[in-house]
Amino acid sequence: MSSAEQWTQPGENPAATAAKPTPEQVIAGLRATSEGGTELVQLLNPEGERIASPQFDRYVEDVDAEQLRGLYRDMTMVRRVDREANSLQRQGQLGIWVPLLGQEAAQIGAGRAMRPSDMAFPSYREHGIAWCRGVTPQELLGIFRCTDHSGWDSSATRFHPYTIVIGNQVLNAAGYAMGQRLDGRVGDDGGEATICFFGDGATSQGDVHEGFVWASVYDAPLVFFCQNNQWAISEPTERQSRLPLYQRARGYGFPGIRVDGNDVLGCLAVTRWALEECRLGNGPVLIEAFTYRMDAHTTTDDPTRYRLSDELEAWKLKDPIERARVHLSRNGLADNDFFEQVASDTDELAAELRDFCVNMPDPPPDRIFSQVYADPSSVLDAERDEFLSYLDGFVGAGER
Repeated sequence: MSSAEQWTQPGENPAATAAKPTPEQVIAGLRATSEGGTELVQLLNPEGERIASPQFDRYVEDVDAEQLRGLYRDMTMVRRVDREANSLQRQGQLGIWVPLLGQEAAQIGAGRAMRPSDMAFPSYREHGIAWCRGVTPQELLGIFRCTDHSGWDSSATRFHPYTIVIGNQVLNAAGYAMGQRLDGRVGDDGGEATICFFGDGATSQGDVHEGFVWASVYDAPLVFFCQNNQWAISEPTERQSRLPLYQRARGYGFPGIRVDGNDVLGCLAVTRWALEECRLGNGPVLIEAFTYRMDAHTTTDDPTRYRLSDELEAWKLKDPIERARVHLSRNGLADNDFFEQVASDTDELAAELRDFCVNMPDPPPDRIFSQVYADPSSVLDAERDEFLSYLDGFVGAGER
């Protein structure tokens, strides 16, 4: 099999593929921080115009006006949750918050591409994926208020707990996807797949590369979804990789693809294709969603210390939500009543979230020892009793 045949995308003309630039030609003109290039998938450009794609149009041909409005609503609701939680942290109601501002299209597009049977492994910024998997914003708040850690049912939602250790979720996802393969849950259209989310900074972690190796050699049905938001805290992508991140996949023996991460339709199409490849048993796929973090890394970070305001202003012109809004308006797919209703819904959600957060009860001290093991543990019981006895020695301990 020739290299052109090996990397032909579904629905793609092999003759057209053969005429494409060679990998060496692409590499010569595209560096890690270059946005475009001949291989960038984009279905909605920054002006909200629909761009035809012979390879990926068929993956969104079922998306009608109602579903487009739904994608816009999803992104708008998730952004409002993000902004409200950011404000709550500034007011002392949350210990920390991890903003997702600017990355809504990547997450909603990928999240809505999943089937109920698919499994998602997030890092700590995937509030949009949580929304798509039925995990409420209120359930996320406990993590950042330090009252619990991912209290949702990950088996029912098919959404793994948030992972704070950078890149560790990639190993977890690789193991889970290997299990899907070994259990025979792939190989036809009804098969299962796993998708793992991480940022550009995580690609410098050994865990991510180990996950690539294991998924590759076992043909695991795993989509590696990298949200390249340009900054690993204060470290730019160009300090981590000379080449675009999606091209790393070739070294592990599976396809990689770059999509405009601010294009919700493009992210939906590419993720649907990648998940389909995995369900059919064709092994892992790496998606690099080229996007931008328009806020701080977390609320403990000050991005003005390491990036220029001009850069942020340039990316505001590519805002994923405004792009979808313009597309809906110009094509007569949504009217002012729709946009006003969405705005009203976001206000209502923000008010509910704030009320829930402010009135969250503090858990009792012994809760940290509960549900650690499936069966009782005498060692853990002794540690709990010792800790509670220690707390009782403080003044006012009886009020806890």
